[in-house]
Amino acid sequence: MLIRDQDALEYHSQGRKGKIEVISSKPCISQRDLSMAYTPGVAAPCRVINENPDEVFNYTARGNLVAVVSNCTAVLGLGDIGPIAGKPVMEGKGVLFKRFADIDVFDLEIASKDPDDVVKVVKLLEPTFGGINLEDIKAPECFYIEEQLRQQMNIPVFHDDQHGTAIISGAALLNALELAGKKIEDVRVVFNGAGAAGIACARYYVSLGVKKENIIMCDTKGVIYKGRKEKMNRFKEEFAAETDCRTLADALKGADVFTGLSGPNCVTKEMVRSMADNPIIFAMANPDPEISYEDAKAARPDAIIATGRSDCPNQVNNVLCFPFIFRGALDVRARAINEEMKLAATRALADLAKEDIPDSVLKAYGESYLSFGRDYILPKPLDPRVLLWEAPAVAKAAMETGVARIQIDLDKYREHLEILLGKSREIMRVIINKAKAAPKRIVFPEGEESKILRASQIILDEKIAVPILLGNERVIKKKIKNLNLDLKKLKIIDPTNWDRFEDYVQEFYRLRQRRGVTLVEAREFMANKNYFGAMMVHMGDADGLISGITQHYPETIRPALQVIRMRETVKRVSGLYIIITKNEAMFFADTTVNIEPTAEELAEIALCAAEVAKRFDVTPKIAMLSFSNFGSTRHPLAEKVRRATEIVQERAPELMVDGEMQADTAVVPEIIEETYPFSQLKGPANILIFPDLEAGNIAYKLMQRIGGAEAIGPILMGMRKPVHVLQRGAEVNDIVNMTAIAVVDAQELC
Repeated sequence: MLIRDQDALEYHSQGRKGKIEVISSKPCISQRDLSMAYTPGVAAPCRVINENPDEVFNYTARGNLVAVVSNCTAVLGLGDIGPIAGKPVMEGKGVLFKRFADIDVFDLEIASKDPDDVVKVVKLLEPTFGGINLEDIKAPECFYIEEQLRQQMNIPVFHDDQHGTAIISGAALLNALELAGKKIEDVRVVFNGAGAAGIACARYYVSLGVKKENIIMCDTKGVIYKGRKEKMNRFKEEFAAETDCRTLADALKGADVFTGLSGPNCVTKEMVRSMADNPIIFAMANPDPEISYEDAKAARPDAIIATGRSDCPNQVNNVLCFPFIFRGALDVRARAINEEMKLAATRALADLAKEDIPDSVLKAYGESYLSFGRDYILPKPLDPRVLLWEAPAVAKAAMETGVARIQIDLDKYREHLEILLGKSREIMRVIINKAKAAPKRIVFPEGEESKILRASQIILDEKIAVPILLGNERVIKKKIKNLNLDLKKLKIIDPTNWDRFEDYVQEFYRLRQRRGVTLVEAREFMANKNYFGAMMVHMGDADGLISGITQHYPETIRPALQVIRMRETVKRVSGLYIIITKNEAMFFADTTVNIEPTAEELAEIALCAAEVAKRFDVTPKIAMLSFSNFGSTRHPLAEKVRRATEIVQERAPELMVDGEMQADTAVVPEIIEETYPFSQLKGPANILIFPDLEAGNIAYKLMQRIGGAEAIGPILMGMRKPVHVLQRGAEVNDIVNMTAIAVVDAQELC
C-alpha cells in the first residue's frame, strides 16, 4: 500500500491536530455535575483511597491507563530523532491501544538519553498509571531501563520492541515447527540482529524450548562467538556461541530457523538454499526485510516465511500483542507482566491461528479463504477474536502465578470483553447463553455450502445447537476435509436416500392434496431440500430450520408456510431486524414481509416483536410509527396506526405501547415529556413498528449504511416452529447468530 508523505501530513494536521484527545467519561453539563466532578464531590473518593490505596482502581481511571514512554533514541525506520519528532509515533501507539483493546494512553516523551533519568521520571509517575509501555529506546539502554523499572515499580512494565516481537514470532515459531514436522528442542536457530528485539527473541525462544547451545547470533560484525572483543556488551555475551562460524552465511548452512531483526537485504538466495529442509525464515526487518518474501520463496519453495510486511503472508505485527497483554494484565490489576503471562499470550495466538477465520476478517484483507498452513501461521491483526483469546489467557496466567491483585471469573470476563467488540456481541451473548442451556436440532437445507459447514463447526464447539445438514454426504465430507474442519459428530442427511423419505412424501401429500398437489408431485417436492427440511421440522425430526444463504427469500419462506405453517393466533408472518448502535439495541418491524399491513396485522407485528424482545431479556417499549403525532394529522394512514395501537393495548394491556407518533418522538424522551406527557411511553422506545414495508425497509438499511449500525436478522415471526431466512451471502457469524435465535425460539415454541 502506497502512503504519500502529503497524505500522511494531511491526516495528522486536519481538524484537531494529532491523533488523540482526552474526553470526559462522566456528564459535565449542570452545576451539580461540576460539583460532583471537582469540588466538593472529589473529597469522598479521595478519603476512601487514602484509607485503602487499592480503591484508586475503583474511583479513578488508573486501572485502564497506560503510559507510552520513550526518549525516541531508536524510532523504527528513523533512528535517534529525539522526543519532539518522535511524538507522532507515540500518539499512534496510543491509537492502537484504544482501537484494539479500549485502553487509554498518555504518551510521555522524555528529553534525556540518560537511562537513569528515564527510570527516575517513570518511577515518579507510578501513581498515575496502571501500566508502562516502553517504546523506541535504543539498546543496550533499553535493557537497563526495563530491568530497573521492573524492580522498582509495582505495576506492569513492558518494552514492546523486545517482548512484543518475541511473543508474536514465538507463536509463529510454534506453528511453523508443527507444519515443518520439527521438534523445538532439536532445531538450530540463527539470529541476525543483536539489539533489543534480537536479544529478547533469543531469550524468549529459550523459554519456549529452543536449546541455548543451538542458537547462533550475528550482528553487523558477524557471528557473536566466545572470545570476541569487538562491539560486545554483557547482553550479547549471553549468546556468544562456541562455534567456528564467523559470518551469517557460515551460520545459515544447515540451519532450521532464521530470525532476522536487523536490516534490509543482508540475506541472499544462496544463503537460504544452504539451510535445512523445510526452513523457517522470519525476515522481520522493517520496512524492508533481510530477504524479500518473493526471493526467499523462489530460493526455497519448501520454506515457511514470515515478515513484518502487511502485503506478505504471515505478518509479524506487534499489534497482536501489546494491546491484549496489557488488557489482561490491567483487568486483574497485575503487579507485573511475567514470563508465564507472555507464554500464555504466545500459545493463545498459536492456537487461534488454527481456528476458522471469520468472513469479516477475510473481507478486510481481500481474501476469499484462508486456513492454517504455511501461508497462515498467525492470526491477522484485524481479527477481533484476538482480544477474546489473548487477554483471558494473560489474565489467567497472572492469577495462577500470583502477580494479580484480584481474582476474576474468566467466563464472565470473556463476556465482558465481547462487549468491547460491539453492542451486538453483548446482545447476542444473552441468546447464545440461553441456547447453550438447552441446545436444539436445527436443519440446514444448504448443507453443502462452505459457510454453513464453517458455521456448524462454531455451533458444535460452542454447544449452541445440533446441526443437521442436508446434501450429498460425499460432497459434504470432501468439503469438510478441504476446510480442515473437525465435524465427525455432524449429522448429514441425503433427502432422497433417507429411510423416512416416503413418510415425508405421504405427509406432504396429505397436507397439500386439496391444494392441487398429486402424489407424484409430492415426491418431487420432497426432493427439494427446503421442502424436505421444513418437513423434518413438521415431523419432529428437527426443531428449527435455517436457509437462504444462496436463495431468494420466497424460495425458503414458501415451503415453510406450506409445511410448518403459521401459528393459529396470527394471520400473517412478519419480519424483524435488531438494529445495534453504539449504545443501544432497537427492534425494527416489519422490515421484510408485509407490504401494506392492515391495523390488525400491525397489531400482530407489534405483539410478535414484543415476544422477540423479551427473549433477548429486553423489556418492550413499543412505538407505533406514523407521520402524525397523536392525531396531529387526520389521514387514513395515521388512523390505521392509531387503530393498531388500540388493538395492542386491548390484547396486551401490560405492554408499554403508544402511537401514532413520529420517529423522533419515539426515540427522544424530551419530546414526549415536554409536549406529550399523557403518553404511555416513558423513555425512548426500543421497538419501532413501521406503518408499511417501504418505511421499515428504508429505515433499517439507512441505519446500517449511513448510521453505522449493525443489523441482526431478519428474524421471521409468527411461525408455529422456528424458521429463519438468511440474507443472501450472509457471513458465518450471521449464521451462528441466527442458529442461536432459532434454538431459543424452539425452546419456547416446541
